[in-house]
Amino acid sequence: MVAKRKKTATEPRLSTASRKWKQAAESGAVSSGTAAVDAESFLNRVRELKREIESREAAKQRFILQQSSDASSAARIEVRELDCDQVLAELERVILSAAKSILEGRGLSYKVPRRSAGNQEYVEELERIVLKDGVAIRNFASVASVRKTTIMTRVLQLVHELCTRRIHTTKRDLFYTDVKLFRQQTESDDVLNDVACLIGCTRNSLNVVASEKGIVVGRVTFQEDGDLIDCTRMGVGGKAIPPYTDRITNITSDAEFILLVEKDAAFMRLAEDRFYNRVKCIIVTAKGQPDVGTRLFLRRLKRELHLPILGLVDSDPYGLKILSVYMSGSKGMSYDSANLATPDIKWLGIRPTDLDRYGIPEQCRLAMTENDLKTGKDMLEEDFIKKNPAWHRELSLMVKRKEKAEIQALSNFGFQYLTEVYLPEKIRHGDWI
Repeated sequence: MVAKRKKTATEPRLSTASRKWKQAAESGAVSSGTAAVDAESFLNRVRELKREIESREAAKQRFILQQSSDASSAARIEVRELDCDQVLAELERVILSAAKSILEGRGLSYKVPRRSAGNQEYVEELERIVLKDGVAIRNFASVASVRKTTIMTRVLQLVHELCTRRIHTTKRDLFYTDVKLFRQQTESDDVLNDVACLIGCTRNSLNVVASEKGIVVGRVTFQEDGDLIDCTRMGVGGKAIPPYTDRITNITSDAEFILLVEKDAAFMRLAEDRFYNRVKCIIVTAKGQPDVGTRLFLRRLKRELHLPILGLVDSDPYGLKILSVYMSGSKGMSYDSANLATPDIKWLGIRPTDLDRYGIPEQCRLAMTENDLKTGKDMLEEDFIKKNPAWHRELSLMVKRKEKAEIQALSNFGFQYLTEVYLPEKIRHGDWI
């Protein structure tokens, strides 16, 4: 006989509404509206979280000011937003330096900051990954680097053309300007990041953007290139987050928090149920791994609206990895983490401890693959995870049990269990980490 799992002091006591919903689900009598949402009764926890985050932000700003005069901070590479004229000036400086090197008989070469994992570090006080000052020399005369040097020269030329003409293009269009040279888009994308590092600007400053991927819906309005956008009137599909976030102005909102959702399916459920009207919030998704546009937009919302962000992802290593990219930045773009990272996102769910707590049935739990387990174990060694004991415990439990679950597993209790019971319960009890 299997002993019942003992409830710990940290676990929330589920409401009568939640138990009734589960009983109704078992009897097949679930109907919409089983759990009424009384926003004022549980949003106090979100408001407390907001005050905590504001206090931490103030401490972080003090640390940044101290670091500005510290010699150790000079050993990090931080890029900034530049306008077209500033980018052109830096591009021409790089090319003139290369031309001088050729004329002096030293050949064509570029000194490029190294973006490898060994040249990165996680700074706990900043809560993000930063790039250290290591550099690599790319020499046209070297067989090992001749190809990358050629691609870099071509990308520098293309970016110069874009900034001169004051136009934007997508990464895909950039690749198609010289397919035979680039061969694969990953090669032109990689060098584009190198060029941003070389010049000392954000990637968006190069006027090269990714295609639209992210979506937003809920209690926020803004102007996009002069047009007023009201995200409560965007239907189930939501509003596509534009890649040119610099054209977004006048952001206003009466929301209490931002709900960051991993997957499109959960986003559609929340949008169709108009969850943002029942509980004042803004709902954002990048449909999986976040693109630069969505990360920039989320950071803008956080910076201008000062709202807490709650993350809703699958209970698997990749869900946690997605949250970590939003929070501390990606290794591929660690040079731009100051502009892209949004620290202080709370992991709301689905967490490994939720599987038993909410009675997720065995048929809705999936066995982790070998690749899942490797990713989970690798993440347990990340500084970002080690410095967050609650996240480390949850991920350790996931790896130990070798099981995962998607957000959609909650639909086993009814299609609206997510919006009627799960999210209200989690928010009411402040059940995030």
